[in-house]
Amino acid sequence: MTNQMKTIAKNKPWKFLFWFGPFLIAAGLTAGLVSDNWGALPLVLIILGGVIVGWWLVWQSQKTHWWRQRSTQAGTNALVATLAVLAILGLINFLGTRYHARVDLTETKLFTLAPQSRELVRSLQVPTKVWVFDVNQDPVDRDLLENYRRQSSKFNFEYVDPQARLGLARKFGVKDYGEVYIESGEKRQLVQVVGPQERLSEVKLTNRLQQITSLSTAKVYFLQGHGEHQLSAGEGAITQAVQALNDKNYTTSTLNLAEKSSVPQDAAVVVVAGPKRALFENEVKALQDYLNRGGNLLLMIDPNTDPRLDSLLAQWGVKLDNRLAVDVSGSVGLGPAAPIVTEYGKHPITKDFGNGISFYPLARPIDTTSVAGIQATPLLLTKPYPNSWAESDQQSENLKFNPESDRKGPLTLGVALTRKPSAQSQALPNPTPPVSPTSPASAESRMVVLGNSDFAVNGLFEKQLNGDIFLNSVTWLSQQDQQPLSISPKEAKDRRINLTAAQANLLELSSLLILPMIGLVAAAILWWLRR
Repeated sequence: MTNQMKTIAKNKPWKFLFWFGPFLIAAGLTAGLVSDNWGALPLVLIILGGVIVGWWLVWQSQKTHWWRQRSTQAGTNALVATLAVLAILGLINFLGTRYHARVDLTETKLFTLAPQSRELVRSLQVPTKVWVFDVNQDPVDRDLLENYRRQSSKFNFEYVDPQARLGLARKFGVKDYGEVYIESGEKRQLVQVVGPQERLSEVKLTNRLQQITSLSTAKVYFLQGHGEHQLSAGEGAITQAVQALNDKNYTTSTLNLAEKSSVPQDAAVVVVAGPKRALFENEVKALQDYLNRGGNLLLMIDPNTDPRLDSLLAQWGVKLDNRLAVDVSGSVGLGPAAPIVTEYGKHPITKDFGNGISFYPLARPIDTTSVAGIQATPLLLTKPYPNSWAESDQQSENLKFNPESDRKGPLTLGVALTRKPSAQSQALPNPTPPVSPTSPASAESRMVVLGNSDFAVNGLFEKQLNGDIFLNSVTWLSQQDQQPLSISPKEAKDRRINLTAAQANLLELSSLLILPMIGLVAAAILWWLRR
């Protein structure tokens, strides 16, 4: 063996055979990692390269006893350190391809999906695909779709040239470039039309995704006839809230119980939004009967009003406080009569809110007492005293806590209640026939009571978490438990600056001439002083 090594050593070109070893190993690893297929070719290259490196090490050991040399030890340490660094980089790359960690520093989290979008995609049961019929792939739109696809393997997207695939374009009824469709099973729906001035909207895509994956459409009735907020446009209207419900596949309609003796059977939720006048006794009884048969009610009652709902609320252990909730922290500049809420109860309606902000102009506290069969959970909590309290003297311009008539915070501004079927049957008026397990009265009934209604009017609905409070309350009340209850996506704010021609010329002149000249002059002065 030793004589063979000496014979080979005399032939110097054999010395360079060693470099084929690392080369073959690197080629095998690259082929396997890139193709993600560790077949015969990558394994043969790695094994052959390993044999060459091993043979070279044995040769060098027999020739010079190089393992004992200081230079060999130093080189070995350097090689091990290099291999360790490469292994660490490879591991980081491996983890990076499978687990995505991103930091979004934009004000409205423009490049991060809203919690509701993430929950909705992760709950997909049927493969869903977004088709973008356009030849141009905007990087922002594609990044948004990639964010959706990362949430679930059941979500996918594809860009399509409608001229190249005419059959597919006819299938969706495409009329122009930029149309975006969503497909789930046999259902197809237009999301929007994108273009240079209109980017793909997370709000629209999530709403269409929720619509197309919903198994049913819930009917929401808004009580009218007592000064409630109007559904049509106008001062104090709740048009935005109604439109948001329609976007989420709800059907909305008005309800006048003075004309109808009972709540319609198809009502999933009845909303009483800020009544200014009292309800008639037969209207209150109609709402009670609706709850007794498994209905769901959202009450938004402002201070200084008496809708005469005390008998209904008493059955659920709820009492409206006539005092006004004030918040003197002044942290947002909305005034003391608009309490700021950053603490929420542990409930599905508010589970993802954290310490987010919602505010309620002119709100009243809500009290609850224990009632058998009723589960009550506070939703909205004000800051503790001395930042907030319930003010009894609402005419005073100088708000000051009065220990004799006022009440210290924290105050509850909203509560969610659930009544089980067993307790429901007990609440039915006597005489009452036995309740069948299959009758509507055997269903669970729910109610949400909020001490304010103005938080949902146009202009305030889209501020902070106000809209999420309303939408999540309706979704929870509708008992569509498969629908995600979280923070919904928000439209990106328009940050464009509109400049006049003179302003644009001044900006161009300052950036291309004035600022560079200032830098050059400053550099020349420093050079002269140090010369």
